[in-house]
Amino acid sequence: MTKIISFESSADETSVAIVEDGHIVLSNSVATQINSHQRFGGIVPEVASRHHIEWITRVLDDALSLAETKPEDLDAVAVTYGPGLVGSLLVGLMGAKTFALAHNLPIIPVNHLAGHIAAANFNAPIIYPALALMVSGGHTELVLMREENHFEVLGETRDDAAGESFDKVGRLLKLPYPAGKTIDDMAHRGQATIKFPTAMAHEDNYDFSFSGLKSAVINYVHHADQKGDTINQDDLATSFQNAVVDALIGRTRRALQNFPVRSFVLAGGVAANSQLRDELKILLEDFSQTAFIPVPLQYTGDNGAMIGAAGYWNFKQNIFADLDLNTDPGLDFEVLKP
Repeated sequence: MTKIISFESSADETSVAIVEDGHIVLSNSVATQINSHQRFGGIVPEVASRHHIEWITRVLDDALSLAETKPEDLDAVAVTYGPGLVGSLLVGLMGAKTFALAHNLPIIPVNHLAGHIAAANFNAPIIYPALALMVSGGHTELVLMREENHFEVLGETRDDAAGESFDKVGRLLKLPYPAGKTIDDMAHRGQATIKFPTAMAHEDNYDFSFSGLKSAVINYVHHADQKGDTINQDDLATSFQNAVVDALIGRTRRALQNFPVRSFVLAGGVAANSQLRDELKILLEDFSQTAFIPVPLQYTGDNGAMIGAAGYWNFKQNIFADLDLNTDPGLDFEVLKP
């Protein structure tokens, strides 16, 4: 058995978890900052960093207590070093380094995006080769995994990510931050009465674009305001969400047709969207050889457990870091060359 304690602080969640053998969550303590950022309609980096400093030792103590684990029972310390907000990343990184130094434990550097994908193992073991749809914050990517811990980006967003478009439309409609869950709920009450564009639908690639959709929604709302018309926000939410999901499903279908895989992973915060999960389940019925392994809902957001899962992949490959490990806010996966 391999027990890894893992630190995550890339954005606005402070989390420490203890994971056994990469798929058994012994504890996952998360302190959220949503209430602090709601009035700004998004994350304020300086505010986020200060909250991480306040909470890092509390969630650490909580994770150890919940797992009934002592430092001497642990095998390694995993930590997110990118991508993310540099100030936020630094807090978790310094916390992990301090804990590792104090207890003579090796440090495992973890890519935050790999963590989101690895969290699918909490549902069922990923079968390789696998394809992952990563929809997390500022990232929307289709990632091919020919084997464990090997990532190749087939397509990515050229501008706004899916999650960003949800939050920007949410601010436009004066919805609470983060807006994804609220828009999802509204979409179930509305009708698709507005035809919004699905960008790049006919281009022969796997890339995404959501800035045009965001602009179309803004223009629709401003035009209605100028005319004095009342907007049915539920219908707007349905129409907008349909356009986002259509773009994600279309690109995913193309990738599945061209890259036969044995399992498909849905990962990241937007993976909690019920319409996306339902439509992907239907899509995967056309690819009967491909198992659908979505990340469990409680692990779709940022959390320490997912970093422990990805950390275990690195642990098995002897990927460790020294105490001079630094943050890499722009970290991403390798882009697959055509």
